[in-house]
Amino acid sequence: MSIQSHVAYGHAGNSAAVFPLQRLGHDVYPVLTVTFSNHTGYGTTRGPLIAPADVAEVINGIEDRGAFPGIDAVLSGYQGAETVGEVVLDAVARVKAANPAAIYCCDPVMGDTGRGFYVRDGIPEFMRDNVIPRADIATPNQFELEFLAGMPVVTQADLLTAVETVRMSGPRTVLVTSVLTADTPADSIQMVCVSDAGSWVVTTPMLPLTVRGGGDATAALFLAHTLTDGPRVALSRTAATMYAVLEATAAAGSAEMLLIPTQDAIAHPDERFEVADLA
Repeated sequence: MSIQSHVAYGHAGNSAAVFPLQRLGHDVYPVLTVTFSNHTGYGTTRGPLIAPADVAEVINGIEDRGAFPGIDAVLSGYQGAETVGEVVLDAVARVKAANPAAIYCCDPVMGDTGRGFYVRDGIPEFMRDNVIPRADIATPNQFELEFLAGMPVVTQADLLTAVETVRMSGPRTVLVTSVLTADTPADSIQMVCVSDAGSWVVTTPMLPLTVRGGGDATAALFLAHTLTDGPRVALSRTAATMYAVLEATAAAGSAEMLLIPTQDAIAHPDERFEVADLA
């Protein structure tokens, strides 16, 4: 079950997360928290916010169909209000009661380097204090990691310390995206994953573009591959797929990720980037 926003035009929220999950063979129950014409990066958007009570009713209807015991994961992204977050956490608790093996993957969407926070006041603290402690997997970017851990990240060692702080609060697996530290090679960007099984980094070339929805797709890919093959393989395949998608997007000069044209890179990622162990 994926509880996120939805856009009709382009790929963000569930519009970025659901297709990769499906292409990897997972049946998905998408629950929408907004239904917009497009993401807000265009400056204007049309369509409604969905009231938290209505979001909860959709989840109740899924439960009515007897689906909860078969749900192996809940995925959430942007949470625009604490009331939405409470609906998500309630759904997680009920799914886990029906299937104790189910996991919760939280993409703690709050902000980014260079932009700062782009959620309203109070949401970052709610995410840190109430949501992340309930997650099994968290997928913050480096900016969000710094907030969650309460410390700056300058070096790779800083990043690992920050990740351990977050892991101690709840999620045993943490994927950090958009990693740029003093130890990142020039003209490159990294992802770092830490779990009970180990810690790893993958480095890919920096591409000349910024797209919305990349984090949403990344979280979905990482969750899907973790469910089937564990976090190390998930890191490798997620990095490979996202690089292929963004490389094609940059080459086409597209403002939106080319998720559909690059679907073979989702189903069959070319794992050409080395996954290195971290001490």
